[in-house]
Amino acid sequence: MSEKSVYHSGFAALIGRPNVGKSTLLNALVGQKVAIMSNRPQTTRNRIRGVLTTDEVQIVFIDTPGIHEPKHQLGQYMVLAAESTLNEVDLVLFVCDATEPNHPGDKAILERLKKTKTPAFLIINKVDAVPKTAVLTMIDKMNQQHLFKEIIPVSAKDGTQLEELKHLIAGALPEGPKYYPDDMVTDHPEQFVIAEFVREKVLRLTREEVPHSVMVDIEQLEYRSNGVVYANAVIYCERESQKGILIGKRGDVLRRVGQLARQDLEALFGSKVYLDLWVKVKKDWRNQQGLLHKFGFDDM
Repeated sequence: MSEKSVYHSGFAALIGRPNVGKSTLLNALVGQKVAIMSNRPQTTRNRIRGVLTTDEVQIVFIDTPGIHEPKHQLGQYMVLAAESTLNEVDLVLFVCDATEPNHPGDKAILERLKKTKTPAFLIINKVDAVPKTAVLTMIDKMNQQHLFKEIIPVSAKDGTQLEELKHLIAGALPEGPKYYPDDMVTDHPEQFVIAEFVREKVLRLTREEVPHSVMVDIEQLEYRSNGVVYANAVIYCERESQKGILIGKRGDVLRRVGQLARQDLEALFGSKVYLDLWVKVKKDWRNQQGLLHKFGFDDM
C-alpha cells in the first residue's frame, strides 16, 4: 500500500433467517473456517466475527444468529443479538435463499431493516441451485420492498460473484484504520472456537431434539511443552436420554465427535490436539439465566 493511498475499514453484519447460508458465506468471504456450518436451522448462537484484510481494506464480518420466533430464553438472546447488531455496524448484508423466494421470514426481517438507517446490501445466496429467471424475479420483487444499496446474487458454495461482493463491500466502507492484525481471521478466544467445532460435530452426528439441546463448555485448556493443545470439554444436554444418544453404543458417537473435531482443530492450530470429552446433564439449561451467562451468553 503506497503512502498516499487511503485505507478503508469497517463492520459488516450478515443477517437473515435461519439456514440461508450465512455461516458458509462468512467462511467463503474470509477464506478460512471461522464459523461452524450445519444444514440445521439456528446453528449460529452467538455473533461470530471473521476478519478479511487486504492492502486496501479490512472488513470485519459479523455473522449473526438467524432471526426467528424464539421458544426459550436462549432463542430470545439469539434474536436480540442479531437485531441489536443492525445499528452497530457500517453495513448490513441481508442474506436470502434463492431456493425459497417469498419466505415470510424474509418479510419480517425487511420490516426490521426499514427501522434502521444503516445501508444494506441484499445478497441472494444459493443461485447455483435455481434457474437464472427465478433469481431475476426474486431481485425484482425484493427491490420493490426495500431500497437496497446493492443487490448481489451469489453462491457461497461454488464462489459465484464472491469477489465482486467483496469489492462492493470494500467500496461501501468508510476510511479507517486496521482494527486487527493482518494474520487474524477471528477475534474469538480459543476456548470458544474449540467449543463451537465440537458442537458442529454433534449437530452432524445426532438427530431430532438432541442438537439444539446441546452446549459445549471448555473447562480446561493447556498448551503443553510437547506442542500438544489439550482441551477438557464438557458437552451439556438437557435429559438423560440425550446423554445416552451423545455417548452412543460403547461410546462410538462421542468418540466420532472427538475425531472429527480434532481434525478441524489441528488444521486451525497447526499442532496436535487432544480432546478429553465428557457428557453431562443440565436440565432445561436454555431457560436458565445463570447457565446462559456461564456459557457465554450476554444478559438479556
